[in-house]
Amino acid sequence: MTSKPRHAATATSPLGLLLITGAVATVGLLIVAPLASVFVDAFSNGPQAWWEALAHDPDTRHAIWLSLTVAPIAVLINTIFGVAAAWLVARFRFPGRSLLVSLFDVPFSVSPVVAGLALVLIFGRQGLLGPTLAWLAVKVIFAWPGLVLATTFVTLPLVVRELIPVMEAIGPEEEMAAVSLGANGWQVFWRVTLPNIRWALLHGVVLANARAMGEFGAVYVVSGHIAGATDTMPLRVEKLFQEYRTPASMAVASVLAALALLTLVAKVFIERQLETESKELEAARAPGADTDPTTGGLGP
Repeated sequence: MTSKPRHAATATSPLGLLLITGAVATVGLLIVAPLASVFVDAFSNGPQAWWEALAHDPDTRHAIWLSLTVAPIAVLINTIFGVAAAWLVARFRFPGRSLLVSLFDVPFSVSPVVAGLALVLIFGRQGLLGPTLAWLAVKVIFAWPGLVLATTFVTLPLVVRELIPVMEAIGPEEEMAAVSLGANGWQVFWRVTLPNIRWALLHGVVLANARAMGEFGAVYVVSGHIAGATDTMPLRVEKLFQEYRTPASMAVASVLAALALLTLVAKVFIERQLETESKELEAARAPGADTDPTTGGLGP
């Protein structure tokens, strides 16, 4: 005896219209309106004033340059680590594997301010490694290496968490086939593994870059908030606002907002590619599907 399926609310039903209206109102009030106000305030005195606020202030120029330097370095580190860690977790079973996967999420559960303080306690002048770093004449805290460490910490889970489910879904069969045909480790990675995870990897990189560009808490603690030296764009926005230079603050904020919008476009595009590849993979693995084993273009 089968039960009748419950009727789902359609978009044209009163309940559906109410939910859609509530969702649109919430998004408009909490996201669209503040974002639009940033651009309105940034260009309130005209494009020329907006450009002068960015280009004619040396501290602002340095903050933009520093953000565009620190974020790619942190993302590169997390990309290398994320690929290696995801491959380890997806391809091997070992004691402590579940604990390792759980540790990947620590940056999500720890406040960025606490993370920044922990870095100060380790790499600061009075920290655990402070005397050694002073002897080596290496400055980490209140310098760009500290910014890279803090940004890397807060963005660490994004790439690895994107890759683990994808690599587990793909499975090791194609890699094992490539090895059986005589491929070495690098050939397997570049010709088999990387093509299979490229869109998931790009998705993780885009998210990590967006998080790195907008990081405030951890960077604030380790940077010392030194104008023209360790101020990133988010810190510069806060400092200009505290100095009652609202148009200049909104000008820098508009650059961050524009980068966020570009990130959103890239994210939507990559998600569509991931959805397409997922459907193709399901079709290829369906019972009775006429598919040939793939070896990534590797010959015997």
